[in-house]
Amino acid sequence: MKPSSASVVLLAALLGACGEAPAPPTDFQAGARLYAQHCGACHGMKLEGQPNWKQRLPNSRLPAPPHDESGHTWHHPDEVLFAITKHGLVPPYAPPGYASDMPAFAGTLTDREIRDVLAFIASRWTSREVLEARAEMMRNARR
Repeated sequence: MKPSSASVVLLAALLGACGEAPAPPTDFQAGARLYAQHCGACHGMKLEGQPNWKQRLPNSRLPAPPHDESGHTWHHPDEVLFAITKHGLVPPYAPPGYASDMPAFAGTLTDREIRDVLAFIASRWTSREVLEARAEMMRNARR
């Protein structure tokens, strides 16, 4: 499935708004392949997350949330998603000592590959409500 042109334009604006040099063009195919290889086992091959993802497991950890519009991934600014993917759920993105099954991908994926995965995920957020809410959130994050 090819991302819509509106989501590509929105994503380019969101990723380019970090105040740094523009990121290289996004490779959605690489992002899809890397997602399937590194993320799909936990977050679902269709980005659906694990069942009952809002309820703690017996080990007190939370199941992997969905990355589709039913989850909360789209509620976070790009730089937060990038940092969590690169470093794992550690402060300041989680309380000290927080136990999570989310690994850090810093030694596994390059920054570009992480951006490609995140762009692939974001390309699946297509509803007007999510795109508008995310655009507003990103504007506020830049202030």
